[in-house]
Amino acid sequence: MLVLASASPRRQELLRSAGIDFISHPVSIAEVPQPGERPQAFAERMAREKALAVGEPALGNFVLGADTVVVVDGQILGKPRDRDDAGRMLRLLAGRSHRVITGVCLKSPLSEGSPPDVRSATTLVTMGVLTDAEILAYVATGEPMDKAGAYAIQGMASRWIPGIEGDYFNVVGLPVSLVWRMLREHDYRP
Repeated sequence: MLVLASASPRRQELLRSAGIDFISHPVSIAEVPQPGERPQAFAERMAREKALAVGEPALGNFVLGADTVVVVDGQILGKPRDRDDAGRMLRLLAGRSHRVITGVCLKSPLSEGSPPDVRSATTLVTMGVLTDAEILAYVATGEPMDKAGAYAIQGMASRWIPGIEGDYFNVVGLPVSLVWRMLREHDYRP
């Protein structure tokens, strides 16, 4: 069985859509970058810490941890603290390109004693120009509040995304093809 160390409805829906059976076991860890930590290293560390934080449900099961960050000008944008923070993030992203990095960690019961498999995927996202009125209206919907970078590419923000380079599902929150490849490499049997 696969244990997903996340309560994210988006990650759950992506796994279900791909036909990957799982149980969800959310964990709570502090998501704070270490001084000087690069965005990819931060996303991978968060994914690893989430996977390792799963307690008893991990016994005999595969465990999947993931963490998504948005990066612009070297700055890591996680989930907004409040509406003002969401507006600030959207102003940073508007009219330019940014990177979305999802760290993925797979802990296999077949390789106990070995370090977990940690990888990441990066997608370049271009966001169109937004007016202050559009930003305020979008923030008022509540959609940005639990999303890295304060937007949901699969939601209302889709109207402002003219293009991406890379895995769309990575931007939603989980690079499904990477996860499937990792599961197969570790002899996962559904």
